[in-house]
This record gives sequence, structure tokens and C-alpha cells, in this order.
Amino acid sequence: MSTEEKSLNFIEQIIEDDLTNGLSNDKLRFRFPPEPNGYLHVGHASAICLNFGLGLDYNAPVNLRFDDTNPSKEEQEYVDAIKRDVQWLGYQWDRECYASDYFQQLYDWAVELIQKGKAYVDSQSSEEMAKQKGTPTQPGTESPFRNRSIEENLDLFTRMKQGEFPKGTHVLRAKIDMTSSNMLMRDPIIYRIMHEHHHRTGNDWCIYPMYDWAHGESDYLEQISHSLCTLEFLPHRELYDWFLDQIYDETKVRPKQREFARRNLSHTVVSKRKLLQLVEEKHVTGWDDPRMSTISGMRRRGYPPMAIRNFAKTIGIAKRTNLIDVSLLEFCVREELNKTTDRVMAVLNPVKLVITNYPEGQEEWLDAENNPEAEVMTYRKLPFGKELYIERDDFKEEADKKFFRLTLGTEVRLKNAYIIKGESVVKDAAGNITEIHCTYDADSKSGSGTEASMRKVKGTIHWVSTAHALEAEVRVYDRLFTHENPDGDKEVDFKTYINPNSLQVITGYMEPSLKSAQPGTQYQFQRLGYFCVDTDSTTEKLVFNKTVGLRDTWAKIESKE
Repeated sequence: MSTEEKSLNFIEQIIEDDLTNGLSNDKLRFRFPPEPNGYLHVGHASAICLNFGLGLDYNAPVNLRFDDTNPSKEEQEYVDAIKRDVQWLGYQWDRECYASDYFQQLYDWAVELIQKGKAYVDSQSSEEMAKQKGTPTQPGTESPFRNRSIEENLDLFTRMKQGEFPKGTHVLRAKIDMTSSNMLMRDPIIYRIMHEHHHRTGNDWCIYPMYDWAHGESDYLEQISHSLCTLEFLPHRELYDWFLDQIYDETKVRPKQREFARRNLSHTVVSKRKLLQLVEEKHVTGWDDPRMSTISGMRRRGYPPMAIRNFAKTIGIAKRTNLIDVSLLEFCVREELNKTTDRVMAVLNPVKLVITNYPEGQEEWLDAENNPEAEVMTYRKLPFGKELYIERDDFKEEADKKFFRLTLGTEVRLKNAYIIKGESVVKDAAGNITEIHCTYDADSKSGSGTEASMRKVKGTIHWVSTAHALEAEVRVYDRLFTHENPDGDKEVDFKTYINPNSLQVITGYMEPSLKSAQPGTQYQFQRLGYFCVDTDSTTEKLVFNKTVGLRDTWAKIESKE
């Protein structure tokens, strides 16, 4: 990478400086280190794009490393989901690694720490240790077990590994400095006892390393050059370096931890714990519910991977945490889908339109373009007949001059078809319109080149032939939370702001070309928005998710408020 190619963010500047100061380009290696204890969310997507993007920019390998040091919360399901998400975003890792790959080496290094007098077994309760920790302004006090002999520590640690003790009876702590201004340096725990089945190592281990111990040492074993973390790990950097000091060999690359700020997304939450709460309490249907901020939820909703990558690139990285308006993500989604999706006709709030002067029993198949943005234009056939469905909102009996759709006595064009004129309505006993009657100009067929077809009318509306329409379930999603920062106030339960209208299930009518539409396929429903075939969809019952509207309707709502 050259600094002349583009302006550098601060992470890229750090890398460039390291290269200038002697780090060989072939020693660059990055990693994305998720915990397999939940599904990845939009915040992880930014971290994925950062690390794998650096790999692409510098032609350097990127490891996918699972931080699987807490078997009580980790499952193979999450490992599989994370791999699926990274690949779906369009990235491929160099090595698939696990902290559990290094359990024996981490244990051996811990034994060396004990032998050097730099670690000890503490037999106090967690409550007692917490009392001795001190405060940011008050130094901690030493454990009564801090000066155990090396022999006793080795014996206890070996027996901990062999499973002789119940959970909570002993921990292994690093012997650093109980008076340090950095609370994390006050004899941090390295190992704790956990009699839990591990998804990879089974029941081989009864003790498991803490994240801070496994993190830097795993980076070192994999020869990661730059270990990029979110800002909350800034206080951990001193401990990261202290642990590396104990094992570092100058002939090898020494990993460098650097931090960037989280980018929180408005109208959602990105805490795994809170996302899990939404799932377990059934506020959503699962981790892949299209209202969730998870990558799997966004995929199911119909967000294209390139839109998420473009979003990550647009917001960039920063040193200060801030809240990104979700409308920017939605803009990136619209921009990408506009280029890639076929246009189709669907009516979601139908009313019947009868063309009274159209020949009874006649049927036409009209040409309709698939995507005007495509380099090579393709077409499909649309059936047309005497009776159609149109959107109820596209008709008013009486309307002012600003209404450019169908009214009595005025003309509009039916997309890809004819110009029609509103003539009369049929109502039920309650006064609701059940049918709109109109006439058509037989010479005004779109694309025919006739004088009538060139006539300018007030508007164009979409339609579906009633005789050929496919009935489909349409799930219209809104934002999951009404508040832009639902977990911003720690005094208020974030679930207070759950939007009761975040999902509306309706019946829509589609053109027949969608009969074989496959799950995951995205379309633009003309004049309505972008929609995606849901995984629940079958050949017997089509199910569509609304991905995003054609315009940002929330901006208007919030400006009024």
C-alpha cells in the first residue's frame, strides 16, 4: 500500500510506520478473533471488514481465530454461524485457528510463570479477592496466598488441571503489582477451574485460561503482527504486553495491540447478551430474525453483503465511540440493490380494477424490462387482462392537483401497459370501495410507437392481473426499537423501547414470474421497495421480507417529531 493512493486511517498509518521502521511486508498477518458464544452482529461486520480489508490492501494473510476459552457459553452452532457470516461477506481466512489449539502450550507457559515466581495459586473466594482489589484511587492489598512456595503452587496447579478441586476453590493469578494504577495489573487471574464439556476438547481440561492470558499468547503463536481490538481493550494493552514479555523470543514477530472505537448503530442493540435476551424472551423469532442487528438477520432480511462492506468503508474507523444512524446503512442497501435487483410487480394493499371496455376473455402478454440499471437489458412477459389489482392508495374518488395517481375523470398509465381513465366505483354496504371501473385507450400500449402511446399523463401506477396473480405472505419490518439509542440510559430497561409495530404480516399479490423465486433472491417491488424471498418460502406458499423502502421514511417521521 502507498500513502499516495489514498488518505490513511490511523490504523493504516501505524502499519505504514512499522513497515518504514523495518517490519517486513511478508511478516504482516492479521486476525479476526470472535468468541463462539453468540451470532455476529453489525459491529462485528465492521471489525471483519477492517481486518480482512487490511489483508486485501497489504496482500497479507488473515486468520479466523475462535476465542473458545469459556465452554459454559460456547457451542459449535456459533462456530458454524460465524464461519458462514465471514464467507457470506465475501472474505476467506488463511488459517482457521482456536485458542483451544494452544491449551497445552498456554498451560506450559503458566507453569513457567510459577517456576519464575511470577504466578501463584490463590485459594480465596471471588468475593474476598474483589475486596482486596482496591479502587482506581486506592491500591489493592496482597492475597495471603501470594507468597506460597513455588513447589506448593506447582503442586496445586497440577492438581487443578487433574480435576481434584471443585469450581471456585482455586485460581492461578499472575504476580504483578497490587498497587498499579491499572486495575487489570493487580494480580489478574490466568486460570480458573471449570468442569465443563468443551465443544472441541471435550472433557480433557478442568481448567481454562482467561481471555487476557490466551489473547496475546495466541497472537504470538500465530505470529500476528497487528492485533486490532475495540476501545474497551485499551486498558488491557499493558497486561497484553506484560504477558508477551514473559515469553517473547526476539527472533519472532512481536504482536502489537491497537484499539479502535466501536461504531454503534441507532435503533438497535449490539450487545450479545442483550441480543440473546431478545431471542430467549421471544421478542424475536431467533438470531436470524430480520429485525435483529445480527449478520444472519441482515442476510435473511435481504441486505446484500456488498452493502454492508460499503457501509463499513463509509463509516471508517475512529478513536472515539459514536452512534451511526441506521439510515446510512439503509442507504448503502438501497444503493446496492438498485444496481442488482430485477423489478417486478406486486400489490400489497389491493383493490380490484375493472377495465370495462377491454374485451371479455382477452389476455395479452406484455414486455417488461427486468432491470433498467443492467448493462444488458433483459425482458420478461407480463399477463394483462380485463381485471387487475392495483394499490388502494393509488386511487382517490376526489383528489387535489398534487395527487398524480388515478382519480375519477383523470388518466394514468398502467406500467408497461395502457393509459386508463377512472370512470366509477362500486362500494359495499359500509361505503368501502370494492371495485374501480375504468376505460382504456387501446392505441396507447407502451412501446407501440403510436401517437396515443406517446401522450403524457399525470402518473404511472403498477398492477397485477387478478387471473394470474400469486398470493404471497409479505412480512413488513420496521425498526426493532423506537428509540435511537435504546440501551443508552442504563437506568431504563432497553426492552422498554421495543417497537410493538416492528412486524406486520400481510397478504400480497405478485406477478406470475415469481412462482419459482428462490429463498434469498432479492427484488424491487416497483414503487414499493426492496423485498427478499424468505427461507420459510416454499413452492406452495411464497414468503417475502421487506428489506428496505425506496426512500427513507423514518427521516420524515423524526423531522416532524
